[in-house]
Amino acid sequence: MPELTHDPYAALRSRDVRLYISGNFLGTIGQQMQEIAIGWELYERTHSAFALGLVGLVLVLPVIALALPAGQIVDARDRRKVLLAAQSLFVTASIGLALVTLSRGPIWAIYALLALNGIANAFQSPAKGAFLPQIVPASALSNGMTWNSGAWQLAAVLGPAAGGAVIGLTHHATMAFVLGGTGTLIFATALALIHSRPGAARAERARGDLMSGLRFVWNTKLILATLTLDMFAVLLGGATTLLPVFAKDILHVGPGGLGWLAAAPSTGAVIVALAVAHRPPMQRAGRALMLAVIGFGLATIGFGLSKSFWLSLACLAVIGGLDMISVVIRATLVPLLTPDAMRGRVAAINGVFIGTSNELGGFESGALASLIGPVAAVVLGGIGTIATVIAIAVTWPEIRAFGKLEAPS
Repeated sequence: MPELTHDPYAALRSRDVRLYISGNFLGTIGQQMQEIAIGWELYERTHSAFALGLVGLVLVLPVIALALPAGQIVDARDRRKVLLAAQSLFVTASIGLALVTLSRGPIWAIYALLALNGIANAFQSPAKGAFLPQIVPASALSNGMTWNSGAWQLAAVLGPAAGGAVIGLTHHATMAFVLGGTGTLIFATALALIHSRPGAARAERARGDLMSGLRFVWNTKLILATLTLDMFAVLLGGATTLLPVFAKDILHVGPGGLGWLAAAPSTGAVIVALAVAHRPPMQRAGRALMLAVIGFGLATIGFGLSKSFWLSLACLAVIGGLDMISVVIRATLVPLLTPDAMRGRVAAINGVFIGTSNELGGFESGALASLIGPVAAVVLGGIGTIATVIAIAVTWPEIRAFGKLEAPS
């Protein structure tokens, strides 16, 4: 009999899940506004693609350095309190960035405050990865992860567009940082209102050493293959870091156009997230993942070669839509296969993979663009992404055989 009982809103029927997703949505809008402001401020003051790439390096180094102890802390402490502490660091950095840009402070101060953001994210990432599965029933986990990812992506549509509009209206990045801090405060308020379930006892969670999460990922080949594919694909195909260069020097669309370019991937992602949420769990998730990443690489090549603003928007929307398929599969698979007692440590390892792909990929894109130009850097990255899919499929055949995306019965 065909599946007729799929509830596309199963996860959203929980008050706590609604609070978390809505708060995370508003907090993400603020953080996305800040990302646009940082990129615009640095490029306006330095006119350097390398300076943009350095942002990614500064953000990812704390995540890599603190991943293991952060994961251990998340498993040993109240995960909601860890999230709240991370939000306080984000707010502090937002205030500092607003003051530095308002006073035209030194460039090094911007990078120092970005490093504080990186420290906050080192704890936020595993705390989020462990906390949401704690309040979503296992039977609705894929649905909850899809709605959360879709809401995040919708925020990533509105945030860059709002950030670009604020900069265009005020001719300054300060207000974007102020609004970013406000969004973070709203997320913290939503977290405080959640009636968190404890999940595994903290004493049980604290068992094991700092390396236990790393060993679990290494021994669980399906998780390792999925994270590796995502990491190298996004690292090589990180075109979005160079959007300020394309907006100003290639497409000539200014800060408003930059906001729409930055929002385009998330527009595609929201559309795909809505489609996925209204369908039963994927039946051939491994095949879908590999095809999505290949399409991601092809769309990246198309964006690099485009000289049309509208074609560039379309390519970026396709990039975001296909990346959403990867996000949903990874975000569901990792907590499904991980015991609650280890979810903080495993989420920390997951955060290293994500941070490496996004932030270190941004550094790679900026450094490569400074050597061979932005167009060649993006096209070469797209080619590398497609090659990565082939290599991963050969190395780990488990990913090709990966079937239905749901909790084990």
